[in-house]
Amino acid sequence: MAQPMDIAAKHKHVRFAAMEDENDDQGDDTLLDRCKDKDRRLNIAFSNLKRSSRAAGRESAEESSAGGGRWLTTAALCASFLGLGMSIAVIGPTFEDLAMNVHKNISNISYIFAGRSAGYIAGSMLGGALLDCMNPYLLLGLSMLLTALGMCAIPLCRQALLLTGFMACIGISMGILDTGGNVLALSTWGEQAGPHMQALHFSFAAGALVSPVIAQLLFGGSRNTSSVAKNVTAQVHSPVKAIQSWTALRSMWAYVVIGLFVFLSALLFFGMYCCATGSRDRAHSVSEKPQVAKYHTAIVVLLFLFFFAYVGAEVAYGSFIFTFSKDLVRLEEAEAAGINTLFWGSFAACRGLAILLASCLFPGTLITLSLVSCCISSLLLSLFPLHRAVLWAGTGLYGASMAAVFPSGLSWVEQYTPVTGHTAAVLVVGAALGEMVLPVLLGFLMGRVSGEPLLMYQALACAIFCSILFPAMYRLAVASGSRTQGDDGDKEFYQALLQPEPEDFEVFEMDTSLSSPNWDDHRE
Repeated sequence: MAQPMDIAAKHKHVRFAAMEDENDDQGDDTLLDRCKDKDRRLNIAFSNLKRSSRAAGRESAEESSAGGGRWLTTAALCASFLGLGMSIAVIGPTFEDLAMNVHKNISNISYIFAGRSAGYIAGSMLGGALLDCMNPYLLLGLSMLLTALGMCAIPLCRQALLLTGFMACIGISMGILDTGGNVLALSTWGEQAGPHMQALHFSFAAGALVSPVIAQLLFGGSRNTSSVAKNVTAQVHSPVKAIQSWTALRSMWAYVVIGLFVFLSALLFFGMYCCATGSRDRAHSVSEKPQVAKYHTAIVVLLFLFFFAYVGAEVAYGSFIFTFSKDLVRLEEAEAAGINTLFWGSFAACRGLAILLASCLFPGTLITLSLVSCCISSLLLSLFPLHRAVLWAGTGLYGASMAAVFPSGLSWVEQYTPVTGHTAAVLVVGAALGEMVLPVLLGFLMGRVSGEPLLMYQALACAIFCSILFPAMYRLAVASGSRTQGDDGDKEFYQALLQPEPEDFEVFEMDTSLSSPNWDDHRE
């Protein structure tokens, strides 16, 4: 029985050997082709890596050489937002003099705020459209030049309608500056924009604090009432006589000083536009098209509502806390003014502190901490609205909590989807609408319902609303994925290394019972 088994084993080996002899040349050729194909893929990957390394070297060299330009851009943006804050806040302490200058009562020129707000919204939308087809430095320089001319022309206005027209023009330029400045800061610094965005909006808050000082302490003083009445009833129309009338309305010089500062800031942008090299254009030409998030539209809409509620609550609280403290809590006028100052002072101080916090905390973390603090402070103010100590402490905490939300929101959304001109315009319009609607709604309700802390209820409702919106936005953003992607050269290289071989081999299990691989030759 041993002999047939050996013959069967022998025939099996002869059949395999014959097949191996037939396909030996073809197998060698196939294996050689696969090796050559593998070498070719690796060579292509290494070549791409070398090209990407050289490109990265050039970009780092350009970035290091343009580092001063980025800081100069940030400095110019901070100066422009400082002027923006002063231009917006100067109307409050000079409102009475503006009314005298146009021969109207205070109640008869309140529509200038509506004109400025309408211009601000129109400017935000216009700026978003122009940013995608115009150099940002030139656009911001022109908008600031328009603001400077409008500010310097306001003291010359002797008609209320003309004053409203100038306010609308200033609002348009301010909207363009707000939209374009935020987009330029994000595009300049990218993922490192967090501290710079905080610095930008801290400059705005600082300008809002400095403006009353310029208007009242430097140019306020005592007014000659008889001279004011004489100039109001004189109906002067010539610029020379209008300038002479400023001796009675000295606060009008604050508009000229702020206008000159804004003009100097505009010169910075014109200078950067004229002296700009082609490095920025080259960088944009070689950069990839930004990846838009899967739920981009939903995220932008939710952030629109988020900024609507946040900015509306901020402006409403800052506008009505003085009246609330004086009328409902029955505080003295000086103490009520102190609470109002505490709100805006803590707001500005914490925006300065947020510059440091943004360098070590993620934007989402800052937003979460701010929302928690907003909910706690507004809840305390709603539960104990008439308690003096709670009013002081809660107002300070609420102002500090509101400081970092807006710039952190812009930095946060940039991590997941690109903030283009159109996107920034939508977000700024949402903030502007909240600034218009919620204070007006609160004033209407306070006139209808007396004895209730409606200001604190609105602050709590907006804090809860924003605290619900942000987790929803976060879920959509995480589902869309981050914009950070690996280098294409690295991807191709590792794909070439890790790609499995084609399954072209057929595995044979040889019979090892044969004593010699050349048994057939010996048999023959």
